[in-house]
Amino acid sequence: AYGLALLEKAARRFTDDVWVIAPESEQSGASHAISLSVPVRVRRVGDRRFAVKGTPVDCVLLAAHELMADTPPTLILSGINHGPNLAEDLIYSGTAAAAREAALLGISAMALSQSYVIGEKLNWDVAEAYIAEVLTPLLACERLPNIFLNVNFPHVAPADVKDVRATQLGMRLPGSFLPLKGVDGRFAPYYWIGIRYDQGAPDATTDLAAISDGAISITPVHVDATAHMACQQISALYTGRALKGHIAP
Repeated sequence: AYGLALLEKAARRFTDDVWVIAPESEQSGASHAISLSVPVRVRRVGDRRFAVKGTPVDCVLLAAHELMADTPPTLILSGINHGPNLAEDLIYSGTAAAAREAALLGISAMALSQSYVIGEKLNWDVAEAYIAEVLTPLLACERLPNIFLNVNFPHVAPADVKDVRATQLGMRLPGSFLPLKGVDGRFAPYYWIGIRYDQGAPDATTDLAAISDGAISITPVHVDATAHMACQQISALYTGRALKGHIAP
């Protein structure tokens, strides 16, 4: 993948100790899936280069526990994804899942994506022009435990990039993914899952707003997905309530 080659090139600006452990084929929408019921095949394609017949999370597990066991990774970079990973995309994204798995293992991680407009040709120039500048301060800072960074490059000309912004995850309007019905040559119905983004009017602090404004977005994402305020509300529902149960004799 072109984005993977671009990311490897950028990583080599900082170190010669770069390993490429990537899925054999595209894994869009793989989310945080792991291969539990099928074997995971690994093909060596060069020095420190492996193709994995599995998911992005499988790749991270193999890197940490098997392929790099003697010299475990200190940083995992995932991407550069062909398209944005913004807002609720992180629920579905295999790119983000690889970084999340690394964070769960206590390894620093970043997921990187190049945004584009659906129906238009993706332009890698922004990622190529700015990735080293984005990575340099991030690599120098202290690791944040249980957190990975989600980086998105905007769909603009390199000269039109405004700045780099620390952002929150946004939320598009409901209905981004919809089944689209078709009929095959034998008149049997089938469905494609289509994409129809409608981000509404996102808050200025979100990744959606930053990308729309031509800025590079960096969102720190915590692996703890607990809704802590809701915990307090639910706890209050049961405070002082004695459980009686309904146990059959």
